[in-house]
Amino acid sequence: MTFNIAVIPGDGIGPEVTKQALLVLEKIGKVYGHSFNFIEALAGGCAYDLKGTPLPQETIDICKNSDSVILGAVGGPKWDNLPGNLRPEKGLLQIRKELGLYANIRPAVLFSPLKEACPLKPQLIEGGFDICVVRELTGGMYFGEKGRKESDMGEAAYDTELYSVKEVERIAKKAFEIARKRGSKVTNIDKMNVLESSRLWREVVNKTHEEYPDVTLNHLLVDNAAMQLIRDPKQFDVVVTTNMFGDILSDEASMLTGSIGMLPSASLGEGKFGLYEPIHGSAPDIAGQDKANPLATILSVAMMLRYSFDLEKEASSIEAAVQKVLTDGYRTGDIYNKGTKLVGTAEMGRLVVKNLK
Repeated sequence: MTFNIAVIPGDGIGPEVTKQALLVLEKIGKVYGHSFNFIEALAGGCAYDLKGTPLPQETIDICKNSDSVILGAVGGPKWDNLPGNLRPEKGLLQIRKELGLYANIRPAVLFSPLKEACPLKPQLIEGGFDICVVRELTGGMYFGEKGRKESDMGEAAYDTELYSVKEVERIAKKAFEIARKRGSKVTNIDKMNVLESSRLWREVVNKTHEEYPDVTLNHLLVDNAAMQLIRDPKQFDVVVTTNMFGDILSDEASMLTGSIGMLPSASLGEGKFGLYEPIHGSAPDIAGQDKANPLATILSVAMMLRYSFDLEKEASSIEAAVQKVLTDGYRTGDIYNKGTKLVGTAEMGRLVVKNLK
């Protein structure tokens, strides 16, 4: 079977971690008899430097003509002073919108060999945890009306949180459907005691839940949810929430796994097409130094095989290889502790490839 994959290495450590993920895919192809064609495209700061825009039309076209997309990371201080519409992050938001990817799936799994890297007390994480954050991706404050104006207190700025019934309904359905394949529990997170947009959000989630009576639904306010993630992460199965709350809470959850360098993500819409990327940033301070952790990108590739291509055995083999490498004591700097073996980006990738079966 042949798959055409658009590859957006991006900025900072993006090209380094993406390279290791592609090596993993090539090995999967050899072991399982698949063929992967990679078509590289520009987005982010590097695209602005070369094309004057963080998302060239050529990149959009390449992605739309592919079976799936792998993205490394975008952004960095080099581009911090650009206008908002030219910043690298604008390209990332735009490509999600252009491709109709409204659901961001962010699993936060504590691998047993990394339990010492988790900042929580051992009794809170005994047996590990497996949280799946389902974040709405193309609405809310990140896409609402924004601007600046004069006020009696001087210049003021505003960003508008706006959600429609359809937007909430489709992300809620995605969360309930994912929960059916896991622990059959969804926790909705909002701020309905203050925000009108959250009141509509909760109303629609409750209404949509009527179609999924086999799934348990409960609600938490976002401030309480942030606390509960620290107090008892094992209580969560699937979490569904808004764009902004999901962005923040999934990063919090990532640190419970030991490092943000361990967390993959999938951005999905209708159908099988998806964009897969690690949730970490471009880490320009370590770019080009063979220090970055490629495991989040490699695990994102596993998600691609599972969600977009229905290749469960191949996806599981990647996750098993990552587990084996960690069990054998190999660590990049972000998850290193005394007694383990420090390796660089390329060596970590090579070890995963070596353990693929």
